[in-house]
Amino acid sequence: MIGLKALGFTFIWTSLFVVSLANAQTTLEKLWLTEGFSVPESVLVYRNGKVNTLFVSQVNGDPSAIDGNGSIAKLKPDGEIDELNWVTGLNGPKGMSAYEGKLYVADINELVIINIKSGEIEKKIAIPGAQFLNDVTIDSKGTVYISDTKTNKVHRYEKDVIDDYLVKVESANGLKVIGSNLVVGAGTHLFLVDKSKNRLQIAAGFAQAIDGIESVGNGDFLVSCWQGLIYYVHLNGKMDLLIDSQKEGINTADIGFDAQTQTMYVPNFSKNSVTAYKISAN
Repeated sequence: MIGLKALGFTFIWTSLFVVSLANAQTTLEKLWLTEGFSVPESVLVYRNGKVNTLFVSQVNGDPSAIDGNGSIAKLKPDGEIDELNWVTGLNGPKGMSAYEGKLYVADINELVIINIKSGEIEKKIAIPGAQFLNDVTIDSKGTVYISDTKTNKVHRYEKDVIDDYLVKVESANGLKVIGSNLVVGAGTHLFLVDKSKNRLQIAAGFAQAIDGIESVGNGDFLVSCWQGLIYYVHLNGKMDLLIDSQKEGINTADIGFDAQTQTMYVPNFSKNSVTAYKISAN
């Protein structure tokens, strides 16, 4: 197995995680649950100065249907709904990422760019051959990466040009840029892809296909599976199961994470709710 140092992969430790969690027990404290959404698929934590907003994508119907029913909600960090239908006219909006005042949304076969200040859709970029765009992540230079779960690809949007950045990525879904590297959830495997497109397997053996990926800031990850599973994944590949709500039918779709407050936000999809959990290491 290729070592992380060989890929030039480094990590920044957060103040709350001063030792590796490989030797600590990670616990969750439920903070709140908010209902009233229309099939919430993804939560994005957005900070703009002192203002902290949660964006929630709402499919509101068939996740594959081009029906114009989808929307984006704004949620306050305490769970209060700020604006349920902040942006409307989307189809099946899923993963999101923000860069320089713009919200980028994966919407079936388009990358939608929204002006966060005005709430207006500025651009819809059709991605050739796209069938089920699922997640979005953006690097420090503004390069956008978008996964397509049905075509097994990761597209790249850079300088107004779309290309196929990665191909043959089985069930490509969750994405997260870490420095110059891209972390990808591909079926039941979690990969790190360096700038030369070398692929390192971080972890494997998830009980269901990966949906959301969040970095906790110390080289470890939170990983969700849509069916109702959330894992804490250590840098050494060790996986701790934090949530299993499959029997209850509570989905855990594309999670959001606030590193400053160590809070995880879980869209419960078919339950039309979002749940917040405080994460602690004991």
